[in-house]
Amino acid sequence: MNQSDFDSLTAEISTLSAVRTVGRICAVEGNTLRVSGLGHAARMGDQLQVYRRGGEVLGGEVLQLAQDSVVMLPDAAPDGVSLGDRVALLDANTIAPSDAWIGRIIDPYGKPLDGAPLMRGARARALRADPPAAATRRAMGERLETGMAVFNTLLPVVRGQRVGLFAGSGVGKSSLLAHLARNMQADVVVIALVGERGRELRDFVENVLGEEGMKRSVVIAATSDRSPLVRRRCAWTAMSVAEHFRDQGKHVLFLADSITRFAEAHREVAVASGEAPSLRGYPPSTAHTIMSLCERAGPGAGSSGDITAVLSVLVAGSDMEEPIADILRGVLDGHVVLDRKIAERGRYPAVDLLRSVSRSLPDAASPEENASLTEARQLLGAYAQSEMMIRAGLYSEGSDPMLDSAIKVQSDLDAFLAEKESQDSSHSFSRLQLILRRAQSAGRSAGQKRSNVPNRAAPSAPAPRQRASGGALTVNPAVRGASGGQLPAE
Repeated sequence: MNQSDFDSLTAEISTLSAVRTVGRICAVEGNTLRVSGLGHAARMGDQLQVYRRGGEVLGGEVLQLAQDSVVMLPDAAPDGVSLGDRVALLDANTIAPSDAWIGRIIDPYGKPLDGAPLMRGARARALRADPPAAATRRAMGERLETGMAVFNTLLPVVRGQRVGLFAGSGVGKSSLLAHLARNMQADVVVIALVGERGRELRDFVENVLGEEGMKRSVVIAATSDRSPLVRRRCAWTAMSVAEHFRDQGKHVLFLADSITRFAEAHREVAVASGEAPSLRGYPPSTAHTIMSLCERAGPGAGSSGDITAVLSVLVAGSDMEEPIADILRGVLDGHVVLDRKIAERGRYPAVDLLRSVSRSLPDAASPEENASLTEARQLLGAYAQSEMMIRAGLYSEGSDPMLDSAIKVQSDLDAFLAEKESQDSSHSFSRLQLILRRAQSAGRSAGQKRSNVPNRAAPSAPAPRQRASGGALTVNPAVRGASGGQLPAE
């Protein structure tokens, strides 16, 4: 047995106790349980276990405290609970990550979901820890390789950055997260699957993430059938695991799918505790809960590492102004919008570049690279503004040099946004600059065509008819008929 295993075993033994504080169920109030006998010992967030008649155990969490009782929110339906059932007070709301968790699938309580035994770490960590002190944190670091051309160039991700991935359901965000988990620069990847469909967990791990992705990943999952307590805890547990590796000086990639489901779980718990819903059904504490989770990611302080976070956000009907999307845009260092119309025409990832932004720019690129990025955005913007007119055949080539260039390279730029990158960012920029040179060449060619068109003067007005001395009528040839005949005499 190595030292790490010995420390884990010691920590496991230290959690065992021959004595536990026990209370009794005194009331069932909707989905909450009131427990007497624990008011002097329980704390907010402590874990409880209800021993139902028949030997079944029901877990839960302390939601409210009173002088002589506590209110418990169970993590499953309280079916079978009766008055007088025993309730045991467990340890505080903590998690003890271990280096041995890499390559494993666990639940928000640190229990294995893949069937193999799992040891706890030597040190217990709070689920809702404070972020590093703001004045001591480093600035964001160097640009990261992502394995995708668009994120290597137009939407760069740097070490310690927090990026939001805004998309509706079925637009490809899970596949994009899995690609980043396999290819993005990081020492350890921590993935939080909050409220995912149960049948998709194994498919995501085996087929989407794959063996290579799992070699450096820890997956924390709470499926959609779990209680809001468990789904909310999933994101906190994953962040605590990421902090465990960050404190070892490692660079951690934190992927969460999705923060919207985390917020929905918090809404259910907060409303059950008596907090009134205010903004579209979300209680006032929602903003603080989301922002405090996001602030724990980012650059570290001192000798610790960094947590680079990519957080997916479900936007119903592509409404970027809904509460969760609006809260996250204000606290993140960039947002990527996936558009359903782009996905429907078969381009993945369906990144809407003109609605996406990375706040790591312009610092993440050189002046020459920034010039290329600006030019590419201008071309894409020019085409987007006139797309309807172009497709209707109403645009005449040569009217606008910028639009002529945009039309010439639109298909190349669109394909570039979906390209995988097997090399590095410099190779991605080389390909982008090659496309831009073609655009510049197209613009020059259109300019030359316009300069070669002769200036045709407006035809002069026909001379008036005059009578000759002999009485015959003479006519300006410009006003002769097609047959060349004379106009009739007056």
